[in-house]
Amino acid sequence: MLAELFAVMAPVLAGAGLGFSWVRLGQPYPVEFVTRLVFNIGTPALVIASLSSAEIEAGNFGRTMLATALVICTMAAMTWPLARLLRKEWRVLLAPAMYPNTGNMGLPVVLYAFGSAGFAYGITVMVTVSLFQFTLGSIMASSGGNPLRTLIRTPTVYAILLSLVLLLTNTALPLWLANSVDLISGFTVPLMLITLGVSLASIQVRSLRSGIGFSLLRIPVAAMLAWGIGALLGLPPLAQSILVLQMSMPVAVFNYLFAQKARREPEYVASLVFCSTLLALLYLPLLLAWLM
Repeated sequence: MLAELFAVMAPVLAGAGLGFSWVRLGQPYPVEFVTRLVFNIGTPALVIASLSSAEIEAGNFGRTMLATALVICTMAAMTWPLARLLRKEWRVLLAPAMYPNTGNMGLPVVLYAFGSAGFAYGITVMVTVSLFQFTLGSIMASSGGNPLRTLIRTPTVYAILLSLVLLLTNTALPLWLANSVDLISGFTVPLMLITLGVSLASIQVRSLRSGIGFSLLRIPVAAMLAWGIGALLGLPPLAQSILVLQMSMPVAVFNYLFAQKARREPEYVASLVFCSTLLALLYLPLLLAWLM
């Protein structure tokens, strides 16, 4: 079991460690460009490549999206008591509580732990979180915004719709297109991990004690909610395990960027990202040992 857990975590540590070391050695890394590349091209390609060929029923796909949305909304409701315990303004903690790092940390862990079958559910959770984060999250980080316009300008939305059509009609992509999408999607997970390491190396961390306290409160709450909601909706065991794993991921790096944009204690949010990611190296092997 220890060898299996190490095999799961080693690629994550290697990718993030590469990005972290790259920046610490003074090498340039175009974070904005890579983020745009991954979000606008890599992620849609990954969604199509994973879901179009996945052995996942449309009903399970829809229930997994619904379960993810319910966990996100319930975590939003839990923000107020968390803020009272930590003596922080609830607006500062809202996004970190709602949006875990289901992308550049969650997807690699899911892939190496559960293979292609689990990866399809991991993608489903990730795209649901992304839709919330880049619509509602963008509005919360600014003085205004149009959620419909944001959705229309999000390529992942079209990738989800196309994948749904392929799933519902049991249609396969032409071989030339399937091969092309698969090739393009291949750079997404490695770049996600490297960018995670780069982002952690670039964050100025303060208030470590508070960051650890938040993580110790959020992680078990999110895991229990995911397990309960998954059971309530009758998710397949694999989908339920993926939901628990994905919603237990550390605070997403994008929350720090949104906090900077909104000027809501970005230094504190940075500590939440940093501390929760470090703690993940300790609790994820234990969680995986339970779920696998």
